Amino acid sequence: MNTLCFLTLSLFSLCFIASFSHALSNGFSVELIHRDSPKSPYYKPTENKYQHFVDAARRSINRANHFFKDSDTSTPESTVIPDRGGYLMTYSVGTPPTKIYGIADTGSDIVWLQCEPCEQCYNQTTPIFNPSKSSSYKNIPCLSKLCHSVRDTSCSDQNSCQYKISYGDSSHSQGDLSVDTLSLESTSGSPVSFPKTVIGCGTDNAGTFGGASSGIVGLGGGPVSLITQLGSSIGGKFSYCLVPLLNKESNASSILSFGDAAVVSGDGVVSTPLIKKDPVFYFLTLQAFSVGNKRVEFGGSSEGGDDEGNIIIDSGTTLTLIPSDVYTNLESAVVDLVKLDRVDDPNQQFSLCYSLKSNEYDFPIITAHFKGADIELHSISTFVPITDGIVCFAFQPSPQLGSIFGNLAQQNLLVGYDLQQKTVSFKPTDCTKV
Repeated sequence: MNTLCFLTLSLFSLCFIASFSHALSNGFSVELIHRDSPKSPYYKPTENKYQHFVDAARRSINRANHFFKDSDTSTPESTVIPDRGGYLMTYSVGTPPTKIYGIADTGSDIVWLQCEPCEQCYNQTTPIFNPSKSSSYKNIPCLSKLCHSVRDTSCSDQNSCQYKISYGDSSHSQGDLSVDTLSLESTSGSPVSFPKTVIGCGTDNAGTFGGASSGIVGLGGGPVSLITQLGSSIGGKFSYCLVPLLNKESNASSILSFGDAAVVSGDGVVSTPLIKKDPVFYFLTLQAFSVGNKRVEFGGSSEGGDDEGNIIIDSGTTLTLIPSDVYTNLESAVVDLVKLDRVDDPNQQFSLCYSLKSNEYDFPIITAHFKGADIELHSISTFVPITDGIVCFAFQPSPQLGSIFGNLAQQNLLVGYDLQQKTVSFKPTDCTKV
């Protein structure tokens, strides 16, 4: 059992600004600042603190819809839902460098940003990159192998490679596929630069983007994602440690690390195979959940699909989404152990909610049994407040869509991806002290 302390929900709409906290000889780390933190330019102190989570929960379902669209659709669609984004990270592009804020996402496979001259651009509050002022910027020829390796490319009248990416909510970006120097800051004072990084220089961008963000930083798979392009320099390794979003007692920020800084080791580490079912997404094999002494099988679900690689681990989805039959059994197991009065969700978003009259209650630990790795999920990851005095179960059924292990479930875990060894490792960690 674990103690749940509900402090505030001002940290729930999971969008962060990343800046480098330290650089190591063969790796580096970035600080992830929540979009609703006072440190964030998106911070709105007058916003309803609970609305952040209600919106994020709704986006979890929308995101799942786009993750699991039929593969035979005529136009490729990215699975990122641009609205309010997942995380922001800072980086620089060009020579001399221009500072960029991009939405970082493990469910996207391209780095694109708004570029001058704009045919159509959304309202961006930070300077838009002008490639004509960068001496290291070059367009990619449309006949190159690189151009043909990227989905949905075409040729311009100038024989340069054109990319186009469409989103499920009709947002889009298109423009020149190009190369330029991408630089990441370090506290040593010397930037870490990656020459000839492939970027999408978007001159036609529209939809639900806006604010400081200049575009998307793809951290998924695919030939031109940031992770793939940095592959040899970071050894195919990255990790993150997400601070509990309800923790107001600490000013600590979440951390995203690359290379040697991303190695997860020591006591308590468990690892599970990374399954390659799709060029972009990271799939794991979840076998069961357990609540107390009751085990709820996941593999073989009538809606779960193949047992191998049956769930996506994702940094941009808030909730954990599972097949309806698994959810029903898991909810039943939770209800058997939680001795609180059930109430209806006033937002009609969740099916299992409780009245919580004090700030502390011992909720049962839920263990996620991945192949070779058992992960204990404490109450900060399984229950969330949605209004004063009401908490709800942070899992939802995902009928006919597929399953996603969301970022709430990953709080206070050091989560490391090793793409060369094809594993994801977990280590219980106080992320406020990383």
